Amino acid sequence: MKKIMFIGAVGTGKTTLTQRIQGHDITYQKTQAIEASKFIVDTPGEFVQRRQFYSALQVTSSSVDCIGILQSVDEKFNTFPPGFGSMFSKPVIGIITKMDKTDDPELIKRAEQSLRNSGARQIFRVSSVEDEGMEELLAYLEYEEE
Repeated sequence: MKKIMFIGAVGTGKTTLTQRIQGHDITYQKTQAIEASKFIVDTPGEFVQRRQFYSALQVTSSSVDCIGILQSVDEKFNTFPPGFGSMFSKPVIGIITKMDKTDDPELIKRAEQSLRNSGARQIFRVSSVEDEGMEELLAYLEYEEE
């Protein structure tokens, strides 16, 4: 399985997605520091919301196989600047979280476009609460590139 680093704003669902993938009960807990497990690195939302922490994200990315940038479908702002993913030497995927919160195609399109503009090459739509989209994301993480 690929090791992935999750990056996103505070409240985007990085820790919840981590708990879902690891098969743990979903409980809210604020991530205060970088937390690494065997296959997932969960970063605090402040690390993307404050540019002075970008270097910490770059250094941490050296220990993973890919980067997952997360945008909640109901966020009203673009979390990542255009080209954000270019600071990493690893593949960048986009993950739209909280898909259970809307059926509005415009909100989904906005989140997807934001992630693509930030450098995500592939987009996954997930709901950790409803377990939606998890199969596709896990299949990507399981696939070994040659």
